[in-house]
Amino acid sequence: MASPAELPESPCVRNCCLDDADVCIGCGRHVQEILCWGQAGTKEREAILARAAARRDARPPPRFRPVGPG
Repeated sequence: MASPAELPESPCVRNCCLDDADVCIGCGRHVQEILCWGQAGTKEREAILARAAARRDARPPPRFRPVGPG
């Protein structure tokens, strides 16, 4: 197994909130991927990163409601 310094870093952006599909709106990882991250090896982490990136890319942009009178 690779040393900790050689492993891909966590994609966590400290914006942790799960959507209805249990996917973090910050990093794009599924809750099960988040839980197994610490024990995952290089190949598994790379696969998780690829799936998370695909989820983030597929997510529609956020829609904000106007603030103020009206």
